[in-house]
This record gives sequence, structure tokens and C-alpha cells, in this order.
Amino acid sequence: MSLARLLLLRASRSPWLADQLRRRAFFRRAVRRFLPGEDLGAALAAAAEFARGGLGSVLTQLGEQVRNRAEAIAVRDHYLGVLAAVRQRKLPTQLSVKLTHLGLEVDRGACEQAVEALAARAADSGSFLWIDMEESRYVDVTLELFRAVRAERPNVGVCLQAYLRRTPQDLARLLPLGPAIRLVKGAYNEPAHVAFSSKREVDRCYAMLADQLVEEAARGRARPAFGTHDLGLITQIRERAERHNTPRQAYEIHMLYGIKAAAQRALRADGYAVRVLISYGTAWFAWYMRRLAERPANLWFVVKNLV
Repeated sequence: MSLARLLLLRASRSPWLADQLRRRAFFRRAVRRFLPGEDLGAALAAAAEFARGGLGSVLTQLGEQVRNRAEAIAVRDHYLGVLAAVRQRKLPTQLSVKLTHLGLEVDRGACEQAVEALAARAADSGSFLWIDMEESRYVDVTLELFRAVRAERPNVGVCLQAYLRRTPQDLARLLPLGPAIRLVKGAYNEPAHVAFSSKREVDRCYAMLADQLVEEAARGRARPAFGTHDLGLITQIRERAERHNTPRQAYEIHMLYGIKAAAQRALRADGYAVRVLISYGTAWFAWYMRRLAERPANLWFVVKNLV
């Protein structure tokens, strides 16, 4: 792992740094590259704009590590309101939630009930619910909760991270469910025995998992979504899908708001299902640091805003 990436990931966990930089106008301007605004209205407006261009979207309110029940209930109720707004505006929009944001560490049972309630509301809204993945210490409980909710509701999927050494085994265990899987590379600071440390290893694992997923999708046994901005990797996925005779609409490409917008539109024009991940909320510091860590060269963007 590069020194820049290591420092950025460590910075993402600093409450003092978060407080200091969130007050700086230049830093807030830099963050606007990756999110349309802090409030839900801005996120819904962005989703509507993408919909007009034929692009789907996935909304997520930034936040994690909730430590009390009242906060967790507020997050659940907020997302229930988001789904109501999605239904009212008839948007092709899905949700992605973090379990610790829904109070996983406060009350696991209540967290599971919250996810079930969101999955039910999403079904009523013609939408879909993604369960995001956090640090490696949460993988087991996240997959257990996903299995429990998936047994009752088919409109729920889970995120897997290619940089974790355990992920090939996790995918193998999930495939009998015919699951929806969003595959990402991973952006947390993990020890070498838990996660691959080199980009080459992560890319190799991602490509291997993607090949499995598009093959299963061709047989109707998986619904993959590939979260990546690596256009070379996307080309590999498209080629593998063609070799497996996987229809273009049998899988999705997920990309972040503000990154490679032209590529998003080009993929959509080429007949691929594309969704833009739209984040919003005030708790953006840790998330933004992880985005920079994914590609430390993005620090130049921050420096330009500072100047």
C-alpha cells in the first residue's frame, strides 16, 4: 500500500481533522466534485437529471458507526421517507445502506428489523435495497443479516469487496441464493493478512470474481453490479460477458457521481445498464478521504481548489 493511501485512510478516522477541514470553504468546494449537495433534495434532483438521460441511480446518506438507538431510528425513518419520495417522483432509484449507520452495534435485532422494513418499503416503491459492506470485522454479521432478509425479500443485495482475501469463498457460499451482488474493490485500511495490498492483486481478484458473476448471470443465477471506474476492467467485464452470452441488461455498471460522467453516458448509449451512486449528507469527511485514497492523484484536485 502506498504511503499516500495509508495516510489518507488513517486521516479518514480522525474526528479532529474532520472537524477542521469541514469548516474550510476550499475543502467543501473540492468535495462537491463527488456529491451534489448535503441535503436529500439535491440528491433527488441529481437522480431526476440522470433519469432524464436514461441512467439509474443509487442514493446513500453518508454516515456510519451510530452509537445510540435514537440516531439509528432517525436514519431508518429518513430512508423510509427517501423511498416514499422515490415512489412519488417515479425515479429509477435504489438505496444503499450501511448497517452500522442503522445501529448494528447498538442493537443487532433492531438493525435487522430496520433493514427488513426498508426492503419492504423498497418493494412497495418498485425499488431495490443494497446492503453496503464496511470494514472486514463486519463481514460475517453483514452476510448473516443479508441472508436473513434475503430469505424474506428478493429485492435486497449485498456488496462484496475484491481486496479482501476471503471474498472468493464468500461469493461461493452466496451463489446458491441467486443473489444480487455489487462488487467493488474496497477502500478501508486493512492488514495484509486480511486484504491484498497491491493494486495488481486486487485487480486480478476483481476480474476473477467478475468472470464468475457474469457466467452466473447468463444462467439467471446472479444479478451482478460492478462498482468500478476502471475503464480497462469494465472492458474486460464486457468481453467476458459476451463470451458467456450474458445479456447486457443482466448486469449493471455502478459509478460514483462526478467521476467519468462521459463514460457513464457512453456505456448507457451502448445498451448497458448504468447506475450512478449519489451520496449526500453532512458526514462526508471519512467517505471523501476514502475516495481520495482510492486514487491519491485526486489530491491534485484538492490542491487546485486550495490555490
